[in-house]
Amino acid sequence: MTTTEEALTFESASKFAQVRPDLKLHYHEAGVGNDITIVLLHGGGPGASSWSNFARNIPVLAEKFHVLAVDQPGYGLSDKPTEHPQYFVHSASALNDLLDTLGVTGRVHLLGNSLGGGAAVRFALDYPDRAGRLVLMGPGGLSVNLFAPDPTEGVKNLGKFGYQPTRENLEAFLRIMVFDQKLITDELIDERFAAASTPESLAAAKAMGKSFSSADFELGMLWRDAYKLRQRVLLIWGREDRVNPLDGALVALKLIPRAQLHVFGGCGHWAQLEKFDEFNRLATDFLLDGGK
Repeated sequence: MTTTEEALTFESASKFAQVRPDLKLHYHEAGVGNDITIVLLHGGGPGASSWSNFARNIPVLAEKFHVLAVDQPGYGLSDKPTEHPQYFVHSASALNDLLDTLGVTGRVHLLGNSLGGGAAVRFALDYPDRAGRLVLMGPGGLSVNLFAPDPTEGVKNLGKFGYQPTRENLEAFLRIMVFDQKLITDELIDERFAAASTPESLAAAKAMGKSFSSADFELGMLWRDAYKLRQRVLLIWGREDRVNPLDGALVALKLIPRAQLHVFGGCGHWAQLEKFDEFNRLATDFLLDGGK
């Protein structure tokens, strides 16, 4: 364990920013002083947060980057508004305001998992001058399942928890997220359930889901605008992903002008955890590569 890993804890890296009069965001910051800023955006499962998705990755990435791991609106310790536009637009605009509040200038790289991948793409589309390279792991909104049925197993289990927010339904959802079942411990289930079952979290999750069928739902169909992305994009997929299956990568790979795809075998929806060392090397090399 490095000195950075020893020093970094939830509390030591935890910060808040009032980005609007009605919105406060929580985030973790590490690698202060490094030249390149990378924003980490977590997935959207019950009880998700930047720390739950990236706690182990943050200190490794902070060796090379200035890391901002953001609790997206409605998650973690960030505010949980229930009146908002389509969620990807909501999260991307909140991130833009956070960068303004923190005085972060220039381009930032974005690394997003699932829902966070969709928010990263929306940010790149809406604020192209602020978005650098994208690392997207099974991104929502960008994948189109050509062969796998919709809704997928993961989406079905997510819906079950929404209707019946029990610990058992949460465990069923989490177990679909990974190939390696040893990653789903009782401690993880309890922590995620405690975060997901509060009235505020349940209301925010319902509002998030509703936004994907609201009047501006088409803004969540990111694959329709994928051809507009001019950033270099690394798509990372688990071969055994049961939330956004691998065939969902094909349309994005075809449409994004500067895309590449890396597939991990023996891996589900949490590539950053299941393939921890390989993932960190792959993402770091991609983001530090000198080519434009």
